[in-house]
Amino acid sequence: MSSDLTELHDELRAVAREVLAAARRRGADGEPPSLDRQTLTASGWLGLEVPEALEGAGATLAEVAVVLHEMGRAPLRSGYLGSAVLGVGALNLLEPTGRRDDLLGQIASGAVRVAVGLPTGDDVVGPVAPCYSLEEDGRRLRLRGRAAFVPDATDADRLLLLARDPASTLVVVAAQPTDAGLRVAEQRVLDLTRNLGEIAAEGAEVAEGSVWRFAADPEASARRLMDRAALAIACDSLGLAEAMMEATVAYAGVRHQFGRPIGSFQAVQHACADMLVQVMVSRELVGTAVELLGCETPGSGRAVSMAKSHACAMAVDVVGKAMQLHGGIGYTWESGVHAYLKRAVLNRSLFGSPTAHRKRLGQRYLDGVSVLSED
Repeated sequence: MSSDLTELHDELRAVAREVLAAARRRGADGEPPSLDRQTLTASGWLGLEVPEALEGAGATLAEVAVVLHEMGRAPLRSGYLGSAVLGVGALNLLEPTGRRDDLLGQIASGAVRVAVGLPTGDDVVGPVAPCYSLEEDGRRLRLRGRAAFVPDATDADRLLLLARDPASTLVVVAAQPTDAGLRVAEQRVLDLTRNLGEIAAEGAEVAEGSVWRFAADPEASARRLMDRAALAIACDSLGLAEAMMEATVAYAGVRHQFGRPIGSFQAVQHACADMLVQVMVSRELVGTAVELLGCETPGSGRAVSMAKSHACAMAVDVVGKAMQLHGGIGYTWESGVHAYLKRAVLNRSLFGSPTAHRKRLGQRYLDGVSVLSED
């Protein structure tokens, strides 16, 4: 990475950390802290990857990854994952049209919130299996299917649903939550910083102009979109693990037991060292995956699986150690460790578990192919 990009990322990281910290301080008692749409819009993060001609910043996945990393360090409820990461990511893969460009501009301005209906479990790994299908009904097209645990579904103004058309080609169906035959329902999870929902299509009629096609190979484009979702969660997990490691090291330096800081005990030192090693490995894996996926390098999907499997499993281990090393206070509501643990556990399952992503990597070895060769 050039020195100019490094400086840019450092500035973006510093601003993001300040904005997110201020949002957490404004959080109401008893409610999960949130980042409102006005702040998201003012920050310019919604339009990072939107082309400059459409009032965006014309940036890349690398800059989005910086914001995702900082959001993991200060977990907040926001619509960033649904709109800026998945929504803009999906739209940038589609053929340019006036309607697509208008929607990109509306996302960048904060006027419209988007949710993308993708597989979110272990089915995200392997052959692309969309949650929806388009069926011919006379001269009409009808959409059927269901996607569960869709990020930011219940707050979305527009829906982008990955589907197979009657010719078995992958397409994206643009819809509104209020369309007849569509149902959006909230799905409650322990992590209150995530807004997840189910989007069910029960024979919803689809206009011809609402079926949008990919600019390149549909199968490869859809795989890239799902890899992007998995990598976004890996960036988040890396951030929250770093935050918990730093908080634990700081606590070990001020908490005294038997007349000395607990950080002076060898067992505590070893535990903190283990946390650091795990975080450093994940940092390298996530950084490599961001670079390869951002440049559309062959083998980027395998790099994403390496990052997702390690970072999300690592985050659960690190936060668990943090809770243990904080002692009794680590189990209290006031410590805040519980919020990171719930988010880490959800991240581990969202868009493919570590087991599923390792199976993807293991299959590569069984086939006798380099893990970072072509997908």
